[in-house]
Amino acid sequence: MAEVIMPKMGDAMEEGTLLKWLKAVGDEVAEGDALAEIETDKVTLELEAQEDGFLTNTLVDEGAVVPIGEVVATIGAEDEVGKGAPAKKTEQEETPAAEAPVEAEAKESEAAAAPEPTKEEDAPQVVNRAPGERIRASPLVKRLASEHDIDLTQISGSGPGGRIINADIQPYVSGEKTAPKAASAPEQRQDSSSPSPAPSAGTPKGEKVDMPKIKRTTGQRMSESKLGIPHYYVTSSIDMDAAMDFRKQINASLEPEGIKVSVNDLIVKAAALAVRDNPIVNRTFVGGELYQQDSIDINIAIAINGGLIAPFVPAADQKSLGTISVMTRDLGKRARDGGLTPDEYQGGTFTISNLGMFAVDEFIAVINPPQVAILAIGSVAQTPVVKDGEIVVGQRMKITLSVDHRALDGAEAATFMESVRKYLENPMLLAIS
Repeated sequence: MAEVIMPKMGDAMEEGTLLKWLKAVGDEVAEGDALAEIETDKVTLELEAQEDGFLTNTLVDEGAVVPIGEVVATIGAEDEVGKGAPAKKTEQEETPAAEAPVEAEAKESEAAAAPEPTKEEDAPQVVNRAPGERIRASPLVKRLASEHDIDLTQISGSGPGGRIINADIQPYVSGEKTAPKAASAPEQRQDSSSPSPAPSAGTPKGEKVDMPKIKRTTGQRMSESKLGIPHYYVTSSIDMDAAMDFRKQINASLEPEGIKVSVNDLIVKAAALAVRDNPIVNRTFVGGELYQQDSIDINIAIAINGGLIAPFVPAADQKSLGTISVMTRDLGKRARDGGLTPDEYQGGTFTISNLGMFAVDEFIAVINPPQVAILAIGSVAQTPVVKDGEIVVGQRMKITLSVDHRALDGAEAATFMESVRKYLENPMLLAIS
């Protein structure tokens, strides 16, 4: 009987949510058939059968959060349906099979004879964690911590990579030790002349709204980015008159092929060429060190149901506008339909976030770690401008670069923005570069 496990769909993935079973126990399945819908922190996709047979058991309920590698179902022969489901493993440490009973009893005796810990030993040790550091723990541990009001930020994990496992919190769950609470701010003396603080708001009002997993993950990553990266911002206003005329001309020539180049496609190509001119922008910041990237892979932020995802166009500086147009439309469609593969959104070296289609004049975006910059695009709008000493109607677009100050200084960011301007205000360069 073959086991179906929760797959690892990316380096950062530790668990997935089984949203819905698409097959029922007893159904005949073929290799490649979709068994269930699963949701990672990035995207919703289908869990496929790896061989022919019958779905003999389903081991998790719909809506369950499952660690990667855990068995969720089995496939076997028709006469095995409902039989032989593997026992679920827990994080409880078990006595190794090779350990003799006498040795185990001796260890238990030693434990019983050991003096009880003093009150000081019972007190939890505060763990020093970096601001915004992610707490690595399984769904089981997080649920138990929530139920027993245990502050996991003050628990030291003994699992791989510092992961907090069940054994680490069991003394607090059982009451053997006092559960650590969140550290409170130092008490401050209040001047008698100052007003008393406003009363607590108490229980939140309104109906609790479920947050999709992808939105929670995006929020967590952006919070870590904003807190941990020293952002600064550079804004430029781009004359888009020539670019808009060029777009009409190129679309007329591409119409027989069914290709239509968007303003965003022009921006993707312009940004890619500007990155090529300024390779300092094509870096990542990891572990306090900068790494130069060779391929210029441009991420495009796409709004999807329940969140945001940013697939990328690889080697965008080497692709034609027509190819970029076809690729971006395909990525956008599959992003909204849940058809992206992890290697299409895990990676990239520079991100573009475009809200111009929503009539947004300008905005700033939060850097997508480990990248060192992100370009926010506003709408192309008609506005009065001065040309040759006269006020005329022109088309302008504001773009804002959010920059990691550890990687680029202001002059370097400004030089990059001038490159973007050069390509958009002289759009013929987009076709010949």
